[in-house]
Amino acid sequence: MSEIIIKAESIKKNYDASYALDGIDIEVLSGQILGLIGPNGAGKSTFLQSILGLIQTEGNLEVLGMDPRKDRHQLLKEVCSITDVAVLPKWMTVDQVLQYVDGVHPKFDLKKCLSILSKTDIKRSSKIKILSRGLVVQLHLSIVMAIDAKLLVLDEPTLGLDLVYRKEFYSQLIEDYYDGDRTILISTHQVEEIEGVLSDALFMNQGRVVMHDSIESINKKFLELRPNIDSIEKGRSLRPIHQRIELGREVLLFEDIDEEKLFELGEVRPPFIADLFMAIMDKTKRGTES
Repeated sequence: MSEIIIKAESIKKNYDASYALDGIDIEVLSGQILGLIGPNGAGKSTFLQSILGLIQTEGNLEVLGMDPRKDRHQLLKEVCSITDVAVLPKWMTVDQVLQYVDGVHPKFDLKKCLSILSKTDIKRSSKIKILSRGLVVQLHLSIVMAIDAKLLVLDEPTLGLDLVYRKEFYSQLIEDYYDGDRTILISTHQVEEIEGVLSDALFMNQGRVVMHDSIESINKKFLELRPNIDSIEKGRSLRPIHQRIELGREVLLFEDIDEEKLFELGEVRPPFIADLFMAIMDKTKRGTES
């Protein structure tokens, strides 16, 4: 039976009379790779900061059975993070950074880190300040992957990186870090790049959870139909929850429908997570306005 890694009940965070988090209720289990998806200001980073014990929140929050604020020192022995604002000391060399981490973190494996770094263009004698942003992120990832942590928190980890570095980042993450038991939380705007690695998705908007489900369940529950020209009206008559035009072709999104009804009408497939998110946001907005 999977261990509960994160348990959040009625989590709220207020800034200037408005809620950055407005009643978050979720459970995250061991082995899950959960994608936090939402627009700027949705509360994703605030929630991740609360998990790391960086901010105080209302409600009940447990991470690995601990209170992130009260037990932060103990918690950080089991949790690692990479964020878009993460920096390494620019005056240090790569080797000095590795020696420092080896001296302060009991679960850091220097040999494993050096093995991962050997696959990159990073030289141990180089100072951090001369490394490109992409190489700094690679160095940070190499350090994190060499720490035997139960939970990894990634907040826009590839922000500012080019396409090659972004693909290498997630490929290396899955190949060298994820073992089926570790839990990973990822918040990113490049949803299409993480879709293939996610086990679960959490949609957020205005500090609230809009949808939380496994990718497997989502792919069974939602289907997109690109109807043939002579089947458009019949497709519409099946009451899709959302419609859009893509490259001049109509796309209809359905929820909990018998897929056999759709196959004869055109091309059928599960939606991409980014497209589903936009559809759910549009549906939520229309529901609020009506």
